[in-house]
Order: sequence, then structure tokens, then C-alpha cells
Amino acid sequence: MAAAQGHLSDGPDDADGEGTTPSVFRQAVAGLQGVRLRPEIELDATPPPQRLAPYSYALEAAVVVDDEELADGRLILLHDPAGHEAWGGTFRLVTLVHAELEPEMAADPLLPEVCWSWLTGALEARRVPYAAPSGTVTRAGSHYFGGLAEREPSTRIEIRASWSPVLPAGPAAGGGRAVPDTAAHLSAWCDLMCQIAGLPPGGAPEGIVTLPQRRGPQSR
Repeated sequence: MAAAQGHLSDGPDDADGEGTTPSVFRQAVAGLQGVRLRPEIELDATPPPQRLAPYSYALEAAVVVDDEELADGRLILLHDPAGHEAWGGTFRLVTLVHAELEPEMAADPLLPEVCWSWLTGALEARRVPYAAPSGTVTRAGSHYFGGLAEREPSTRIEIRASWSPVLPAGPAAGGGRAVPDTAAHLSAWCDLMCQIAGLPPGGAPEGIVTLPQRRGPQSR
């Protein structure tokens, strides 16, 4: 599909005097807009949060097969030119991904650890350098009563995570500031989306557990 487009959240004037948005952040956003995706992934820009960092850009995505949504999520790129101690740098990526689970998968006591390994494994498989990862894996079950009693119980898995992209070593091209490889980070995130939807890119790597496709996925 076409590259996602959207508005940047602008902070104070940058020190380079090249407009209200630093050039390194614009380049990082351009990397997000130029990624080729699997046809099952629908990706669009969405309004970014205004208070997490001076500059931010957000994308929302869904994994859709036969007009049925299997997973959805949001990826946010944050930039603070002054740096952030908790990030260990000037850039941070934040994500929220969730999907419905089959009951047998939902009951697996190792599911949270497996889901977290999908995130780190996706980054490592793409050879994307990252630092300071943190996050949570949550599963929530729903049972229906009264007028909804005919519905089967359902369980939803949710991954909330953030990590810092490691900037490339050595001088930047053209003598400018180094820019993270946001295209590679987005590709790894899309791999995670496909895996939690039961559609791991290129097939599941040996030794990696994947979610089976759900029965009766959510219609769009």
C-alpha cells in the first residue's frame, strides 16, 4: 500500500535553524514512510501524542486477511533533542499491539514470556540495534452473560513496550547528525504484528512458538 503520511507534532525551534522540526527527526520519519509492507498489513498515520516528547510521529496498523482483522497496534516515534536519561539517547519507540487468542493458547502459563520474546526476536532477526527495552504483556479474559450469554469466552493479549533505537556508529552521511534506521525498526514491528496474528513472515523460525489463527476473527 502507499507509504503512510501524516502531520508531525512540532516542538520548539531546533538549534539548526531549519524550521520548527529538527532535520534528524524529519529523516527518521521519512524512514517510516518508505517501508514496503506485506499485503496483509494496513498501515496509516494517526495523530501523535503531544506530551510524551517535544517531537512525535505515530502509525497505526492492522493485520487483515479476507477482510477480517487478526491483530492491531500502534507505533510511536519520539524525539527529544536534549536527550532523555531513561532512553539513553534522543529517540524512543513506543508500541501497543493486541489480538484475540484461542482458549488453549490463553491458558499457557508461558504465554507472556513467549510474547515478549517475539518483540526482541523480531528486532534481533532484522539485526536492528536497540537498547533499554521495557514493557508489559497482559492477557485479559471475558465471559459473557445475559443477552450476551451465547458468545464464547474470549481472551485478549496485549503487548505494551518501548525501546531506544541505537544510532549508527561513525560519522553521519553529509556530516550531519546520525539518524536511527527507523525503516528496519518498523519492519521488525510489522513482523511482530504478523506473528501475534498467527502469520509469521516467511514462516515461523525453528524453535519459535506462534499463535494459531483464531476461529472466527473479528470482522471489519
